[in-house]
Amino acid sequence: MEKTRENKMGVMPINKLLITMSLPMMISMLVQALYNIVDSVFVSRLSENALTAVSMAFPMQNLMIAVASGLGVGMNALLSRSLGEKNFKAANKAAMNGMFLEAIGYVIFLLIGIFATRVYFAAQAGQGEITDLGVSYMRICLIMSFGVFMQFTFERMLQSTGRTFLTMITQTVGAVINIILDPIMIFGLLGMPKMGVAGAALATVIGQIIAAALALVFNIKKNPDVTLDVKHFKPESNYIKIILSVGVPSIIMASVGSVMTFGMNKILIAFSSTAVAVFGVYFKLNSFIFMPVFGLNNGMVPIVSYNYGARRKTRMTKTIKLAIIYAVLLMCIGIVLFQTIPDVLLGFFDASDYMLEIGVPALRIISLSFAFAGICIVLSSSFQALGHGFLSMFVSITRQLIVLLPSAYILSKIGGLNAVWWSYDIAELFSLALSLVFYRYMYYKIIKPLELSE
Repeated sequence: MEKTRENKMGVMPINKLLITMSLPMMISMLVQALYNIVDSVFVSRLSENALTAVSMAFPMQNLMIAVASGLGVGMNALLSRSLGEKNFKAANKAAMNGMFLEAIGYVIFLLIGIFATRVYFAAQAGQGEITDLGVSYMRICLIMSFGVFMQFTFERMLQSTGRTFLTMITQTVGAVINIILDPIMIFGLLGMPKMGVAGAALATVIGQIIAAALALVFNIKKNPDVTLDVKHFKPESNYIKIILSVGVPSIIMASVGSVMTFGMNKILIAFSSTAVAVFGVYFKLNSFIFMPVFGLNNGMVPIVSYNYGARRKTRMTKTIKLAIIYAVLLMCIGIVLFQTIPDVLLGFFDASDYMLEIGVPALRIISLSFAFAGICIVLSSSFQALGHGFLSMFVSITRQLIVLLPSAYILSKIGGLNAVWWSYDIAELFSLALSLVFYRYMYYKIIKPLELSE
């Protein structure tokens, strides 16, 4: 029987819709950020070298998440647009081809985990304790990464159909399990062997696998908008091409972040391993501010994509404007925290006096760029929702590889370690200017013509 009901993304008042779609995602992202922080807090109790090793693993972990998330974004955009067009058959095919691509992504990182982990760490830290600890940690994360790829797949299906409350449940369950298992596996509590950084990795992947299984159950039991028919599935090049046209720029955009982080680690380790640890701690702390904004985006993207498919200009533009307002407000909270209590934040990671000496000015300088970053994140997601992820990719490459890294290197030579952190503010201003230019282009080319059909 043909489905004719209207999804809430096409009829609910925008402010209420954005809040109801985004709030569960923001809460779940906050929990995700919390367990990222807790993970490093526990590891920091082992040693500063252990914290540095986990920090150096971040670029590869970020790359893995970039692939899983980027493919999910491509599937999400196509699935939501198909639902907006009332093409339910296309929505099902988008979901199945998205699953297929995520499976390929896992195989790639499985092979990296088996064959390339030590090479990766040796390129940053040479041979020694940091490399040994990093290999132990990252090999588990990559080889067992099928959990994270499955989790992104099934959670994006729920998001695409407006069921963000269910994704809040899956992400929260996974994060809570991780937080509970971390001290047990790291320090050998309750009869478990003391596993150190390997225990932190194992706790992470177990949480991801359980969250993925729960998300799959929710799709089967509580998501009537998508039907998963694995038995009769065959990859279809036209669907794969559309998913990749949005997903690949998103992957490249996030992957550029991994390259940037790798490059910054190389610049910072010339000063000291503590500088690298501070950089890693900054990423853990900023996730507590940025993750809710990403949650806001995850709620916004299907709304924009759905109403683009339904040719409703006013609902699209109002969604984007409200998302920018909320993103900037969230970022302002981050600015206040980083400016007023940076020593307290660093203290969670058992910071030494030298780590505080480096970290306090670092947090204060970098946080000046947060408000600009909030605007850029929303605009970038808007480009993806409208099927033009290459614009987001261009902004990201410009920001991180053309502006940030060269600025950091030059400032490290002429101004020392404290000057390096200003590269973030410089890069964010460039990113904001470029994002505004591209949004103006998108508005007149894609959004404004839709008013003729309203």
